[in-house]
Amino acid sequence: MESLLVLVGLIVLAIPVTIVVLLVSQTRLRRRVEHLEQQILSLGGAAAETRAEAPRPELRKPTKKPEKAPKPAPWSAAKAQSPKPPTEDTIPAAVVFREERFAALTDWLRENWFYAVSALSLALAGIFLVQYGVESGLLPPTARVIAALLFGAAMIVAGEVIRRKYGDDETSATAYLPSVFSGAGLVTLFGGILAARQLYGLIGPEAALAAMVLVALVGLVLGWFHGPLLAAVGLIGAFAAPFVVGGTSENPAWLYAYFFVVAVLGLGIDTVRRWAWISVLTLFGAYSACLLLVLSSPISEPEYLVCVMALAVAAIAIPVRRIWPGHDGPMITSIIWRKKGDVWPEFPTRIAFAAVAVSTAIVSVHWADSSGEFWLGVALLSGLTLGLMVWGERAEALQDAIVLPALGLIWFVLVHGWDNGAVLRAFAETYAETPEADYPWVVTILTALGALISITAAWRSMRAQSYAEIWAGAAAVFAPALAIALEIGWHPARVIGAYPWALHAIALGVLMVVLAERFARVDGDNRMRPALATLSALSCLTFACVIVLSSAALTIALVVMVVVAAALDRKFNLPPMSWFIWAGVFTITVRLVLNPGLDWASTAPVVEMALVYSVGTSGFLIGWVLLKPLDRPLAILLLESAAWATGGILLSLLLERWLQSFGEGNATDSHWGLGLLAVIWLLLAFAQVQRFELGGKLNYARYVLAVFFAGHGLLRLVQALVEANPLLSTVAPPVLGPPVLNTLAVAYLLPALAIGFSVWRFHATPLWLRRVSYGLSAGLAALWLGMMIRHVWQGAEGMYEGNGVTQSELYTYTMALLVIGATLFYQSLARRSDLMRKAGLVVIGLAVAKVFLIDIAGLGGLIRVFSLLALGLALAGLAWLNRWAKLRQSPQQAEPLDH
Repeated sequence: MESLLVLVGLIVLAIPVTIVVLLVSQTRLRRRVEHLEQQILSLGGAAAETRAEAPRPELRKPTKKPEKAPKPAPWSAAKAQSPKPPTEDTIPAAVVFREERFAALTDWLRENWFYAVSALSLALAGIFLVQYGVESGLLPPTARVIAALLFGAAMIVAGEVIRRKYGDDETSATAYLPSVFSGAGLVTLFGGILAARQLYGLIGPEAALAAMVLVALVGLVLGWFHGPLLAAVGLIGAFAAPFVVGGTSENPAWLYAYFFVVAVLGLGIDTVRRWAWISVLTLFGAYSACLLLVLSSPISEPEYLVCVMALAVAAIAIPVRRIWPGHDGPMITSIIWRKKGDVWPEFPTRIAFAAVAVSTAIVSVHWADSSGEFWLGVALLSGLTLGLMVWGERAEALQDAIVLPALGLIWFVLVHGWDNGAVLRAFAETYAETPEADYPWVVTILTALGALISITAAWRSMRAQSYAEIWAGAAAVFAPALAIALEIGWHPARVIGAYPWALHAIALGVLMVVLAERFARVDGDNRMRPALATLSALSCLTFACVIVLSSAALTIALVVMVVVAAALDRKFNLPPMSWFIWAGVFTITVRLVLNPGLDWASTAPVVEMALVYSVGTSGFLIGWVLLKPLDRPLAILLLESAAWATGGILLSLLLERWLQSFGEGNATDSHWGLGLLAVIWLLLAFAQVQRFELGGKLNYARYVLAVFFAGHGLLRLVQALVEANPLLSTVAPPVLGPPVLNTLAVAYLLPALAIGFSVWRFHATPLWLRRVSYGLSAGLAALWLGMMIRHVWQGAEGMYEGNGVTQSELYTYTMALLVIGATLFYQSLARRSDLMRKAGLVVIGLAVAKVFLIDIAGLGGLIRVFSLLALGLALAGLAWLNRWAKLRQSPQQAEPLDH
């Protein structure tokens, strides 16, 4: 049986060798035939030339048509083509994933699939050679390894012999054969070394790694002379070899070094030949192999993280063949605003950006189940961020890639806190058992790390030839953003206390002040970078206030910050301060309305509530006064609208708290409480309407907010008109106060005045909204007038409509309509408004209808007489006034009645 196995193994090894021998023999025979044909043709042409009488200087024509040019392989290098200026909107040739490349690869595999099969067969033959006889023990392990190494070396030598003697280009008959042999030989060498270490333990990991580096160097040199098929075969086989060889190991972490060496081999070959797709294949194989290895051996996760980050570094440095990267050209993000005809990012830029993105994603989403893995992830992400800033200073095209590990670091720290990671648990339990325990330095170290990255970004901003302001913005944002991530995910104040944690924020604010001073010293009149650092300093101080102050004190501190920002803008001419003012106004409004908001204002002490809202109103007014002389339309309009809205909310809240002191109803079930809530929400809605004139895409958000606030206000107003209306419900809270100056005015007249005044004050209000608002305001005012008249005659106990109407009340309604109509007529005369005159006629018509349809039946005695008398005199007087007004406004005389 053992002899039979040996015979089968020899037959398997002989099949590919036989195929190769036949191909070489056929190639030699074809070359000899072609050589003989050329000699015959040359002899025939010379004889004909001697028989000719007069030789003519003509070129010898071939006797047969030349063969068609071979189809190019799918991996033809873009370097072979002469560069052309980017006059057309075409994708550069180095882009790997293109339709024509996949089509060319399909065509090549269809015509030359046997080369790939041959390479696979030879590679497997070499690998299985070291495994042969494991069970039978025919060969000792050392002999098996030596046989595999000799077999691999023989394949490489055979490939070199064929390449040197017959060539390896696509026009030769032996095309791809040298690559097949040499590639299979490289895979066999890698397999033999892996078997010596992984299967049999003949050598240690150091010796195995050194041997692999040597084989990789050989493969690197061969790749520079052979075609891309060798590189592809060698890379695929090298990445697959550890999984094919098999074996067991308690800690296979040393294989990550092997995969990294193979990746360097592939990138090193492609950095000279510029096939582009070889680099893509290399990184894809390296990341995939590392992933498979870590899935099979989770204990090797730290080595896995180091390896993937090292792959990103290799992808940055090797394609450009520089120790200090110097990637030129546009950045990857330039594709977003790229115009037709613009240059695409170079291939080294694309491959480096992709590797940084993949490595950052792997490390940042990795779950650190131990303290060591957490700090390893922090070190890798921060190291890559700082490395790209300092080491990649000359790589202008990789500036946008720095954003990836920077954001990955913030996310990694934040998620570790959210998921209650090992470091957070240790941090939270610092003083749980031992109150005298040492101070936990974890949040301090992370905050200092964020400060270091911000300082490095500021250094880049000082040295940058372009995007200096963006670098300054990164310096101003990163450290506070990392501190905010710690606050959200880790809650350091619960462990170290509010004041020590606030000192961290204050320290960052001091750092930003120093950066602002440095930028101001360098930039002179250009205030963008100092403004960005100043904004960050204000934000850090605000963050410190958030940590240590109470709810009311925090709102007051935010108002003070907005005033300080306006003062700094006024003093030093810092236009970016408008951004901070915008954010501050938004935050303060949220705190005043939503969180802690109106619910807090309804229950907090009156003095504290009044202080918060009055400080907010006065702060907005002070900021508005400070910025009024400057060209700051955004900030000025925001402060103005916020001041009006906050002032109205303050008055409404004070009135509500005063009315609550009577103990009759509250803001949720009384007509006056619902009316005050309607006033507050309608003021907020009109504040958004006032900001419509700012324009821009933020107007869509303002539309949504205006609709939300207005809808909320109208809902409260409808509740006040229906559910809590003392005229319609017997269980509604009673009317409080004397006639005229009572809660009816608060519930209905105050919203009418708020709506009408807001529309009158805004000049850019849409016409349809102006008309609707004036109509609603007039309707509410009319309703209040009617209910006020009823309250005068019926009192608070007789407001319910089921109590009927007295004759005096009915007569008063008529007189009120007549007075209103007369007033409208007078105003139409004073303002020359035909619309107002028509409105007066409508009111008079209502009065007439009321008298003849209601008063005649409901009144009696002298009151009926006085009602008709007043109506007649009023109509006569208004008729004369109407005719006089028309004559005054008409350029012609009035026509006689008998005309």
